[in-house]
Amino acid sequence: MTEIPQSYDPAKAEREWSERWERDGIFRWDPTRSRAETFAVDTPPLTVSGSLHIGHAFSFTQADVIVRYQRMTGKNTFYPIGWDDNGLATERRVQNVFGIRPDPRKAYDPAWQPTRERPKDAPVEEVSRRNFVEACGLVTAEDERAFEDVWRRIGLSVDWTTQYATIDERCRRTSQLSFLDLERKGEAYQKFAPTVWDVDDRTAVAQAEIEDRELPGAYHDIRFSVDGEPPITISTTRPELLAACIAVVAHPRDERFRTYFGKTARTPLFHVRVPILPSEHADPEKGTGILMVCTFGDQADVEFWRGRELPLRQLIGLDGRMRPVRFGPSPFESAEPGEAQAAWAELEGKTVKQAQAKIVEQLRAADALVGEPRAIVHAVKFYERGSRPLEFVPTRQWFVRLLVHKQALLEQGRKVEWRPAYMRARYENWVEGLNQDWCISRQRYSGVPFPVWYPLDADGAPDHSRPIIAAPESLPVDPLSAAPPGYTEAQRDRPGGFSGDPDVMDTWATSSLTPQIASGWPLDMDRHAKLFPMDMRPQAHEIIRTWAFYTIVKAWLHEREIPWRNAAISGWILDPDRKKMSKSKGNVVTPMHLLEQYGSDAVRYWSASGRPGTDTAFDEGQMKVGRRLAIKMLNASKFVLGAAGDAPADLSLVTRPLDRAMLADLGGVVAECTAAFDAYDYARSLERTERFFWSFCDD
Repeated sequence: MTEIPQSYDPAKAEREWSERWERDGIFRWDPTRSRAETFAVDTPPLTVSGSLHIGHAFSFTQADVIVRYQRMTGKNTFYPIGWDDNGLATERRVQNVFGIRPDPRKAYDPAWQPTRERPKDAPVEEVSRRNFVEACGLVTAEDERAFEDVWRRIGLSVDWTTQYATIDERCRRTSQLSFLDLERKGEAYQKFAPTVWDVDDRTAVAQAEIEDRELPGAYHDIRFSVDGEPPITISTTRPELLAACIAVVAHPRDERFRTYFGKTARTPLFHVRVPILPSEHADPEKGTGILMVCTFGDQADVEFWRGRELPLRQLIGLDGRMRPVRFGPSPFESAEPGEAQAAWAELEGKTVKQAQAKIVEQLRAADALVGEPRAIVHAVKFYERGSRPLEFVPTRQWFVRLLVHKQALLEQGRKVEWRPAYMRARYENWVEGLNQDWCISRQRYSGVPFPVWYPLDADGAPDHSRPIIAAPESLPVDPLSAAPPGYTEAQRDRPGGFSGDPDVMDTWATSSLTPQIASGWPLDMDRHAKLFPMDMRPQAHEIIRTWAFYTIVKAWLHEREIPWRNAAISGWILDPDRKKMSKSKGNVVTPMHLLEQYGSDAVRYWSASGRPGTDTAFDEGQMKVGRRLAIKMLNASKFVLGAAGDAPADLSLVTRPLDRAMLADLGGVVAECTAAFDAYDYARSLERTERFFWSFCDD
């Protein structure tokens, strides 16, 4: 009784318990115990790009409750913690913090130091790639310390000795070893091809990072002349791509255009002759039923162009502006090259939006625009972090094969227990809808480099058909700082010498290895065997298509195994307007002031009240209930322990009917809560326990 405080002081209690947990090491995994005794968790490595918000506290608490239950049952819990500190989110944060931008052409300055003390109107400072990456390391280290403070305060029972960061040396080595394994097996390949491209960040984007946004647009009806037939009118939402037209297509069973198939149409303004062809992808009910194929307006254009002997007429550059084009020679043949060049001169250098407005004027003046543009609202594809629509731009990228493995990946997903079970449908819908292999290269700076060089010919051009792959024992390696075997640094970027691959891997290419990073694959296979496949992956539902999917892909390609047995899916936290909390929307709530105001148990109570996989509204009222519950537990404990006297420690000796009835009820609670925890339903266990506790107090 003397050890029980008179009043509830959460800050004091949390500090004392946190120190005791760390001192006693009770959360540490014991590598000497068997796999059968172990419960291993693939913990999400949080993106280090600012501060944690209450949604993180919500989902991580739910996972922690499950881990604590498993530990109570006697399991040897392996509960690691990691940070995702490479990729575009980190780069953007560092650019904003220090007002800098990387320039790969600049030489490294070992004396340079970033500063936050800059005038608001100061120009952006250009720094070398290496200086920029070092600045990223400074910011992420600060963020990681701040994140750790919050996790310790909320009582996350992770093993802090297992900490890792996706850009640290071990993670870079594991990620590069993964690439070497996939390249050796023929699962990773590179090619020059149309790539989904973000024109602001100037990088390739994978299918899983694309989202549709509803935007206003317009149908433009454009008149094409046809040799030997009346003109045809084609509806398009992208008139700015007219000069990139390579074919005109209609559905093969569309009677309106049967006599046109095999003939040639002529584009207005640019006077380019293009074939009129049948295609199943043309929708007779859409627009005028006949459409132009351009290189490239959308994925359908890409699919139509592939495998056909059609030209590549690329208009949009890497910066999202209209490129210089010369009409007359291939691939921009024209019956009237002078007129075509004059029309293009008014479009060259403009953004897509500017070019669209200008070409509408040109078409109207040439009497090639039928009527006026018809306003519509349609889905436009964006990079999930982007601000301008995505484009298709031919570039050289590294890919991982997915399409040939779709059936196997569906089968792997069915071996996982999805909790709740209906979340499996989200995984399967994503796999079934795949139409691209995984583009894993990014034209960025802070990330895991590809351990690859290319020999240069006598003219200094890289020979991509003969990549020089780093030896496993040399990893991690940066090909922009180290020379490949058989070469010297003096031969870098010189004819007859070599050039390092300039790209870094998609951040998911490393994050998809979190079970292997934590388990030690392929560096410590004995440890790996004790931890892999892991028992639980806790994560939010919106990244099933990315993190869950890519992790299943890597486990399958490397070891023909699933990465974990259970996927515990959490919901979003919604703001008062029922919108998802996110930093980009500016509607997030950070948890520290709530932890200070109500105490960690109160915040954890609110978190554990959220049903698995269910979106939950942010509610301080629930935290107030949680705080009152914690106070009530303290007071009830003092009362019971003070009144117990010589009560028997062996409950089988209890003889009073009222007490025995209460114990019988308690036995039911224990059984029900155990079943709920075994099914990963922490909310049901909390609800049943709380009801019993209040009933006990009332009676």
